[in-house]
Amino acid sequence: MADKSSLQGMKIACLAMNGFEWAELSDPKKAFEELGAKVDVISDGEGRDAGEIYGMNHHDKAGTVKVDKSFADARANDYDAVLLPGGALNADAIRAVHQAQQFVKDADKSGMPIAVICHAPWLLVSAGLVKGRTLTSWPTIQDDVKNAGGNWVDKEVNVDKNWVSSRKPADIPAFNREAIALFEQWRQSGSKAA
Repeated sequence: MADKSSLQGMKIACLAMNGFEWAELSDPKKAFEELGAKVDVISDGEGRDAGEIYGMNHHDKAGTVKVDKSFADARANDYDAVLLPGGALNADAIRAVHQAQQFVKDADKSGMPIAVICHAPWLLVSAGLVKGRTLTSWPTIQDDVKNAGGNWVDKEVNVDKNWVSSRKPADIPAFNREAIALFEQWRQSGSKAA
């Protein structure tokens, strides 16, 4: 079990757009914040209502979360880790946003931890980062991962270097556990945002 302040002072970027899967953003965000991290929700600014984006419980709207920054104002080197929640609408839209692609490229280049769940690997595919990597996702994303040169596995949670991935909301307890462990490891290595 992680120490109650094991992520104290860490800054985590949560990249999301309208249609994110509610539990895949809210549950990890809450878990990381309870351990002392600050989680910024970063979005593109399109379709937002008063600085908020909406989430889904599968096919039904579930509520909104406040957007802290736009992609135009956010830089990967200002953060210590990245959270990419799923949701088909969110993942399909965000994968086409150049600034989101650049954000994850910069994060990955630095070795920063990236926690990705469900449909969210689409952004990593579109950013050209999946070749030679092993990850899991929602099962319908496996062809995209394989076609991008990645190795897709069907398991609750998978850790590959600086990436942790899971398939679906039911995997969130394992996803959170492994993401927290990866974030703690990154923090202990002395790699922190300026």
